[in-house]
Amino acid sequence: MKIVIVDDDILVSSALKTILEAGGEVEEVTGTGQDGKDAVRLYDELLPDVLLMDIRMKDMNGLDAAEQILKRHTDAKILLLTTFSDDEYIVKALKYVVKGYLIKQDYGSILPALQAVQMNQTVFGTAIMSRIPGLLQKEQKEKEQTFDWNSYGIGERELEITALVAEGLSNKEI
Repeated sequence: MKIVIVDDDILVSSALKTILEAGGEVEEVTGTGQDGKDAVRLYDELLPDVLLMDIRMKDMNGLDAAEQILKRHTDAKILLLTTFSDDEYIVKALKYVVKGYLIKQDYGSILPALQAVQMNQTVFGTAIMSRIPGLLQKEQKEKEQTFDWNSYGIGERELEITALVAEGLSNKEI
């Protein structure tokens, strides 16, 4: 398995490179970078099996880089590794269809996650997985609230009646 690592902390990149190559499961860390621009360039040049990338980086963050890479390489396997589990980041990662999202503190799961992602599986760490259902529900509610029903001539009472009908109530109960 050939890996590219992109993290703005050179110490983290170097440590990950050393650990992954020493274990024997990773054939080679073919490149390392420090920001999203490096990630895009390195992915285009090296076409790694998996891109292991931080999210918060200077110049271009990992999510923006993932979006650019996935537009050009729809089969790209990107595993985000970050210290941040912000709701906005998780939702964007899901929208961009990255293959994984791990918290750096969960270092024991990095190699198994890389192996799973290489086999085209999607991996979200426990801290992330536990938040996804709530985030999806929250996003759905926000979409429903921002929909302009009035532009279709549907007022509040009509929405209430529609909801009651959807629940199976008869005309008499309405």
